[in-house]
Amino acid sequence: MSNTLLSRVKAATSGAPAPAGPPLEDVQHDPGQDIPETPAEHAEQEAAADAAMEWLLRYEGQFTEALPKHMDTGAFFAAVRNLLPDIAGCSPASQLQSLLTCARFGLIPDGHQAVIKADGRTAVFVPTYHGYIDLMYRSGRVQSVHVGMIHAGDDWTFEPSAPQPDDFMHRPRVELPKEQRGEPILAYAFCWMRGGGRSQVIVLSREDAEQIRDEYSEAYRRAEQTGKRDSFWHTRFPDMWLKTGIRRLFKYVPTSPELRQLAAADEAGEQGLPQILHAPDPETEALTAEAEQAAEAAEGSQEPAGKPVAVKVRRGRSKPKKQRGGRKR
Repeated sequence: MSNTLLSRVKAATSGAPAPAGPPLEDVQHDPGQDIPETPAEHAEQEAAADAAMEWLLRYEGQFTEALPKHMDTGAFFAAVRNLLPDIAGCSPASQLQSLLTCARFGLIPDGHQAVIKADGRTAVFVPTYHGYIDLMYRSGRVQSVHVGMIHAGDDWTFEPSAPQPDDFMHRPRVELPKEQRGEPILAYAFCWMRGGGRSQVIVLSREDAEQIRDEYSEAYRRAEQTGKRDSFWHTRFPDMWLKTGIRRLFKYVPTSPELRQLAAADEAGEQGLPQILHAPDPETEALTAEAEQAAEAAEGSQEPAGKPVAVKVRRGRSKPKKQRGGRKR
């Protein structure tokens, strides 16, 4: 089974680019500093990636159990194969735990839903804001999620005291040249709930995002201290800005246990702690879902009490006691 899957993964990845994802915005990169890769170095990296893939496929059963039923194992491992050269220097244990964590949340590490990033010798699972939105839809409580950037030249209004939906409006001026539209000045996030209600609108300035980054992001702090400046706050600032807005939105909308676990795993990765401890366990997740469904059904079935049910009494058994102060019925 493993050899078959490995063949499928190689066929899907050989000579093909990595799975499509959103462009990495705000990346500070100087092409002049690139050092061309020699054929020998490329072959060495490919051999190391194949060896790592062979080792990971020993745990194919655990990955198959962790992934949701609708997700193709081959597609997941194809994304894994493409990222292995980037985490080749990480310990095998951290590679396994970060990828299993990603699988348990049902996210593909393709750069769109999630990323597996090297932090020194540790491979870290990093969900993107797209991954958070995907889990919000899966919860079944959300009709639609809206996130975006307001540029300096856009038309917009934000008046929290006004009634919904007149409290917020954003009309992007996409017809303007980039120079006229200006730089992003605000990020926002809100959602429409099933049933028609709308959440509060979260609006974050760049200064707000930077303050949250400086206070809470251990990855950013480590990257600053080492001088590498390779955290996502350095290389994908707009994405992290939007992700901060989505996470702040959680305070104002009903969230699922899986979403809360994703946030906890994300924070554990920032702090350099094991993330797999916060990932949903397949058996526990099923029991939790059943318990939530039972609780919702119980709440929905509460009705005013009807006529009392008559109690039939068989001979030879004790009869119900008479009500004190009342007559016999």
